[in-house]
Amino acid sequence: MAYVRKNVSALTATERKRFVNALLEVKKRGEYDEFVRTHIAYYAADGETHLRTAHMAPSFLPWHRRFLLELEDSLRRVDSSVTVPYWDWTRDRTTTSAPWTKDLLGGNGRRSDQQVMDGPFAYSAGHWTIREGVTDGRYLTRDLGRAASPLQLPTKDDVSWALDDPVYDVRPWDSTVTKGFRNKLEGWGTGSGSASWHNHNRVHRWVGGTMLGAASVNDPVFWLHHAYLDMQWERWQRAHSSHRYLPAEPPGMGDAQHGRVVARHEKLPPWTETPDQLDDVSGIYRYA
Repeated sequence: MAYVRKNVSALTATERKRFVNALLEVKKRGEYDEFVRTHIAYYAADGETHLRTAHMAPSFLPWHRRFLLELEDSLRRVDSSVTVPYWDWTRDRTTTSAPWTKDLLGGNGRRSDQQVMDGPFAYSAGHWTIREGVTDGRYLTRDLGRAASPLQLPTKDDVSWALDDPVYDVRPWDSTVTKGFRNKLEGWGTGSGSASWHNHNRVHRWVGGTMLGAASVNDPVFWLHHAYLDMQWERWQRAHSSHRYLPAEPPGMGDAQHGRVVARHEKLPPWTETPDQLDDVSGIYRYA
């Protein structure tokens, strides 16, 4: 029977506590840092010549769907009642709304060094030391809304702009495409600065701190953010049922993307599943 992923703002006090406790236990067991290492390893940009799976490629959505399932499996081995909630950033848009509460993910970082000082994931609480992708410190950092150069979260209209595109992805299957649902949701745009960041990318920038870059998994909000994106993919699938993941076939030998993107029936590293096999997960979970 499929389990349910809920809006984080709708979790009961008990559900919040169990979710947090399961995350802390997965971290304590050393499993969480492996997720960070995996994301760093598969965060490849357009300019790299080898296979891209996690970002700037059609497999952005199935890759993160599989990644979420792996984290969820770890959480449910700790507590079978726990699922990954989603953060609807088109509704909960302030720095004090869910999930930025003391009983969930804690709040913003302090002005001096962006260090998160409250909640269960604060360094001072002693349970969440950053060990992978460390830059300035071993503590969680955030800069919600970017104090020095304010940035707004994406809106419902921004999400609809992506959902309304009936084509999953288009050539050349990278961050430069201006059409296709995948990149409109992933959010690589034209121009420079904040105007070029849409949906997924803009949220990472809005949270700031640890959420910037390949080691963004170090902030637990990563999972809530990507659960919401996964829900949008499910919505797109229902709205455009005659359209599927693209490319259907691998780019040919003469194509600049040959060997650099995953086609529908190819394995999605580091796992053995294909995008096609991850297309329908209704038997595993659903969104409330």
